[in-house]
Amino acid sequence: MSEGFDFAVVGKGMMGAAAARHLSMAGASVALIGPDEPDDWANHGGVFASHYDNARITRTIDPDPVWARLARRSIDRYPEIAGESGIDFYAEVGCLIAAPAPGGEFDYLKNVAHARDRLGVDAPLISDDDLAQRFPWFRFPKGYGGIHEVRGAGYINPRALVLAQTLLAERSGARVIRSEVISVGEHSDHVRVATVDGQTVCAGRVLVAAGGFSLSNALLPRPMDLTVKARTVLFAEVGAEDLAGFEGMPSLIGAAAEQERSYYLLPPVVYADGKHYIKIGGDPTDRVLASEPAVREWFRGGGNKAAADHMHGLLAEVMPGFQPASTHFAPCVTSFTRHGYPYIGFASDRLAVVTGGNGQAAKCSDEIGRLGAVLVLNGHLDAPEYETDFAVSYR
Repeated sequence: MSEGFDFAVVGKGMMGAAAARHLSMAGASVALIGPDEPDDWANHGGVFASHYDNARITRTIDPDPVWARLARRSIDRYPEIAGESGIDFYAEVGCLIAAPAPGGEFDYLKNVAHARDRLGVDAPLISDDDLAQRFPWFRFPKGYGGIHEVRGAGYINPRALVLAQTLLAERSGARVIRSEVISVGEHSDHVRVATVDGQTVCAGRVLVAAGGFSLSNALLPRPMDLTVKARTVLFAEVGAEDLAGFEGMPSLIGAAAEQERSYYLLPPVVYADGKHYIKIGGDPTDRVLASEPAVREWFRGGGNKAAADHMHGLLAEVMPGFQPASTHFAPCVTSFTRHGYPYIGFASDRLAVVTGGNGQAAKCSDEIGRLGAVLVLNGHLDAPEYETDFAVSYR
């Protein structure tokens, strides 16, 4: 027997859970389908997700107006989501963007300042001499400056945010099916979705929100122009006796002209083992995962030690006074679209897709999910306030 719904959302991650919440709040009958996080990554044969983490940077300031608007609209709804779910997922600790000061060949910080002014955000430019005094945890190269966004910035806990979105979707009537999808078949008047444990769902329209696993031939009728890159993140444990010294530390984005000198870094965040870790990311090179099986294998493999060693060196440079109690690293993936914005569009008459975070979507996921919900509710996406149509490109 199969269950019938107005809509099914394939992928219980940050975008999918958000889309399910917005659809169910609109009064539609919704199935949100996707497995929970596996306990044993190395021996797990199924799919994974990039939200299996406790800390991602959130900020409003972005040189690109599309990403800035996606972020602001999502951040503005954080209090509503947290208040209604009772799940706290946002820490407003601020975000510092550090880069070579304006006036040189690398104009990243100049563009950030222009974006700040356009958005009307109170985030002063901090000179080289003042950075060390204002942020005693960090050391930057000579000639660096910084822009510090105090309000509406910090970090979110992706695991907690997905839990909150899923809970609110359920409260609004959504049916959550915690299983992996193995096939999506479109028929004249419905779409049939089958799961690995034998469940079947029929829906008028289906929204695929499977992140890097959208490469799967089982989910979409034709392959998207989506590039999935392997990423490694390093976790550096902060000893319990040292935690007080990090009070007030913001999230940090270190930008440079060279990829191998660019990174992001988060303040101490508690994880499931009860320990606090400073997380740093910034792969020095790119590795493309060309197929869905390759994405699964990457998650099972544990990450790249050479990349982790590189990040350990970056961490030692930017935080020379910090001596980690321990370190470990983990895999992740980032999905990139042709135009640099999320894909939000139809792949066929009844089958739509929302994917492609481009390394920026965690903080924006509620608005991206809302746009996906609007797409399948109305049969088209009408979002003239954005400077893109989010069109899906196919190979």
